Amino acid sequence: MIDLNSLRVFEKVAALRSFTAAARALALPKSNVSRLIAKLEADLGTRLFQRTTRDVVLTPTGEALLERCAEIIANVSEAVDYVSSLGSEPQGVLRISAGIGFGINVLGEQLSEFLLRYPKVDISLDLETRQADLVAEGIDVAVRLGPMPDSGMTAIKLGIIRRYICAAPSYLARRGTPKSIDALARHDTVEMPGHQGRARPWSLSRRDEVREVKTSPRVCVNEALTVHRLVVNGVGIGLLSGYLCAPEIAAGRLVRLFPEWHPSPIGVSIIFPSRRELAPAVRAFADYMKEVSRPGQLWLDDPLVDHDPGQ
Repeated sequence: MIDLNSLRVFEKVAALRSFTAAARALALPKSNVSRLIAKLEADLGTRLFQRTTRDVVLTPTGEALLERCAEIIANVSEAVDYVSSLGSEPQGVLRISAGIGFGINVLGEQLSEFLLRYPKVDISLDLETRQADLVAEGIDVAVRLGPMPDSGMTAIKLGIIRRYICAAPSYLARRGTPKSIDALARHDTVEMPGHQGRARPWSLSRRDEVREVKTSPRVCVNEALTVHRLVVNGVGIGLLSGYLCAPEIAAGRLVRLFPEWHPSPIGVSIIFPSRRELAPAVRAFADYMKEVSRPGQLWLDDPLVDHDPGQ
């Protein structure tokens, strides 16, 4: 039976290439480090290090053991951290990354209650159109819209945002109201760029029927709030998120077109590096976002859903 503590000491000696440095890092006497390594080598029946007067070098066997035990040690440490944190109160700075539109319209409304619940948590909120590199930039948790790439991150799906085909009365007065979804191809549209900056076709469904409509955007912009404002100001027809366009439709500043056709919704997820998901503040934020994303709660339920034909 291999002593897990011996593996931990072995990993530290291998990383630092020094018994003395490993002893210092682990707050152990150097004699204890040497004894544990000697015992591990005896248990395995092989040498793990070549000792010289100036350096400690892994043998091929030591390299193989290091490659296989590093993840085991990390998982054990993570499990210990998790159990230790269960009774800890969320505190410290929580770094959150989100898109500008979601940050302003959703997090701007939701974070006040979260901060009241957790008075020891401070938030650094990074709103950008690009997707931040969570690990490189030290981000604890991010809110992402759309399909999640296989990035090795841990993801929790919160729900979906429904979208609607909308235009301003001023645009329809100028260009006329399209009579069919095929006519959309002959109208000005406002769209977000897709892959490699190309315009994406609009995927629309009506009961069991699915159609893709190709459009030629008059304006292509990589930020949803700007798309929304341009449509409201009469630039063209756009696909707008329900929680943004519903108040404008109710006020008469937007007209919903083709209510029987439903654009594909956008998934909303929170993601975080697996090594950080166990922090109490991150866990508290994830639980809070799941709570406010349940049916009947705020942003995921826009007022148009109940009036959708075919829903």
